[in-house]
Amino acid sequence: MKGSVIALDEIAGRKAAARIIDGQLDDLLIDPAPEDATPRPGAIYRAICDRPVKGQGGMFVRLPEVSGYLRQAQGLKPGAAVLVQVTGWAEPGKAVPLTAKVLFKSRYAIITPGAPGINLSRRIHDEEERVRLLDIAHEAAGEAGETGLILRSEAVEGDDAAVADDIAAMHELARAVAADADGRAPDLLVDGPDAHLLAWRDWAAPDQFDDTPGSFARHGADEMIAALRASLAPLPGGAFAHIEPTRALVAVDVNTGDDTSPAAGLKANIALARALPRLLRCKGLGGQITLDLAPMPKKDRRGFEQALRAAFRTDPIETALAGWTPLGHFEMQRKRERRPLEEALG
Repeated sequence: MKGSVIALDEIAGRKAAARIIDGQLDDLLIDPAPEDATPRPGAIYRAICDRPVKGQGGMFVRLPEVSGYLRQAQGLKPGAAVLVQVTGWAEPGKAVPLTAKVLFKSRYAIITPGAPGINLSRRIHDEEERVRLLDIAHEAAGEAGETGLILRSEAVEGDDAAVADDIAAMHELARAVAADADGRAPDLLVDGPDAHLLAWRDWAAPDQFDDTPGSFARHGADEMIAALRASLAPLPGGAFAHIEPTRALVAVDVNTGDDTSPAAGLKANIALARALPRLLRCKGLGGQITLDLAPMPKKDRRGFEQALRAAFRTDPIETALAGWTPLGHFEMQRKRERRPLEEALG
């Protein structure tokens, strides 16, 4: 099926969202179980500084039910209150990753406390649209202050009133949180977005939208998710990869399949490069990732790297391509913005 579909449904009583492009699962979001008290990425807390980490510039802080780790905590002292935002899921047995650079993000606007100025997404190229959006932003944001504003690329598709309302709502939320920043006890001020809210906020408008019960079954998402749970990932051209998460890293092994031609290794590796961002998104995998690629001449490495960089350029999750190891593996580091699929499914 050609075109894009966004389906909102539930899995085991938890909200879930699937984006399907040209009949292939492109992204998947699943809420944690209700009894899971782990802070969600995007949640904003009033944290209480607890114990500095000497030599690293970080600070362990107290959250309502768990401990968090705040990087770049220079100038903070134990007992002080600080606004923090969760940046990713905590690994088992580790503190929740936090940042003091709090952002208030919606579909059209991002409010940036402490970073004044009005900016537009670099993806907005049309000069008339830039002028229109800047006029809306200046009128909705009011007088310049210490709080900044970024208009996202989706604002191009929004009408003037919707964009202005979004900016006003995020400004009001930022003011409310700032007013509640001081205190002697840790507290949750803004919960992290659930799967349905994330899909509305971050996914482009689809050709078809289905939020009625049973949407996953109607569009084949259930079968796609079941196939995704296997380590084997078929690739175009008959190649395949095994993607296997371990406690230390995610191992990706690429195979050429039945292709025995001289260029089989390069073709399989290029196919993996193009599919990898989607596979990692849908499987919810992050951290250290090691690619054990199919054999190919060293002269072909540059072409593989170019394909890999191009594929991750449009991926929304921060990924650093580290490079080659002495054994010929390729290493990457990816932000843990998602729960691994097996954990998400319980």
